[in-house]
Amino acid sequence: MDANNNSKGILLIITAMTFFAMQDALIKFIFEKAALYEIFFGRYFVAAILLFGYIKFRKQKVSLKTYYPFLTILRVILHFIAFSAFFISLTFMPLATANALFFSSPFFVSIFAKLFLKETIGIRRWSAIVFGFIGVFIVLNPNFSDFEYRSLLPVFCAFCYAASMTITKYTSDKDDVNTQLYYFYLIAILLCIILYIFMGSGQLNNPNFDPTIQFIFREWFSNIEYTWKFILFFGFAASIAFVCIFSAYIVASPSVVSLFEYSLIIMSMIPGYFLFNEVPTTRTFIGVACIIAAGIYIYMRERVRDQYIATETPVRR
Repeated sequence: MDANNNSKGILLIITAMTFFAMQDALIKFIFEKAALYEIFFGRYFVAAILLFGYIKFRKQKVSLKTYYPFLTILRVILHFIAFSAFFISLTFMPLATANALFFSSPFFVSIFAKLFLKETIGIRRWSAIVFGFIGVFIVLNPNFSDFEYRSLLPVFCAFCYAASMTITKYTSDKDDVNTQLYYFYLIAILLCIILYIFMGSGQLNNPNFDPTIQFIFREWFSNIEYTWKFILFFGFAASIAFVCIFSAYIVASPSVVSLFEYSLIIMSMIPGYFLFNEVPTTRTFIGVACIIAAGIYIYMRERVRDQYIATETPVRR
């Protein structure tokens, strides 16, 4: 594999998080008038058209051969399950809280990178990750006396997402980003078609279900005249964000770039306030300060490392 380019990966991650923040807010905004997997199908379909139109315009090649067929399928399924869980959590949790819980993902990414990618994680980077996770805990402010199991959905999302992105890094030595994206959209759209056959007509829905359950089982395209413009945006946002995410995990170290996904917490506070009157608490701002500090520290360490590498001077990790 090529040497990691962590600075480029960080910029790609921040771009992706900006689009994901806008997407999450709009999904929360329309969930009572749309079906979960209708949104999935629409965003994947639109994003695939935009992406491969761009690839053809740039005259780039897409290899239809994957050297890791099993891992490719597993990667897409894990990603699909992960964001099913996350989008469901948006229906009953504040945006910032859901994203804060999701950011247990760097912990999982670091474990997977150590176990499967054989990365060497130094004590300073581990310390920064732990400090960032403490910030997430402060933002969350959990109350375990009335704990609800469904609050773990963003954590479950984080686990599956981290596994999916680790596979992306592992398979990048032979499958380039275009090949990985081709199979990502192909398999994801096929999964949506299968779900449509079994539940797309609303056959599993019940008017007595609470809004969250109805979001999962509601009939697809029942309010398409209202939802189409949102789904079109979801596809546009996904096409940019997914390219950035996949590229970041390919060109950079997963345990480094994953930390900068914390920026999504800050970005989600803005639409959370203006659309849903979700006012961050003092604890939230303290936690975010810890998260930002951890991210800046990692970034500065990587800049120093890159400078030493450029001059062929060893740097102690």
